[in-house]
Amino acid sequence: MTVFEVEGSAYLVLLLAMLAVKGFVLVSAALYPAAAYPAADKGSKAAWTIGLGIGFAAQVLMMGSSPLNLIHLAFTIAAFVYLADVRPALAQVTSRR
Repeated sequence: MTVFEVEGSAYLVLLLAMLAVKGFVLVSAALYPAAAYPAADKGSKAAWTIGLGIGFAAQVLMMGSSPLNLIHLAFTIAAFVYLADVRPALAQVTSRR
């Protein structure tokens, strides 16, 4: 096994992990009601689902490229922003007490 095979395997694992995260946030964004986004002061549902959908599609279409590609990194950061900021705010607005 060469260093290049190890690097290729590591890149593949990283790409698949990034794809899983982007797929999860896309589904999560689509499941929250549209009224929850303005109520949580987090923009609109259309903006988040379209942006995350473009990121997911770009990931699928560019699967052979490096995970350190600028496009992959930008949309991965957007996915993590959704996970860290938007999703908890939406959950708080839509939770039943």
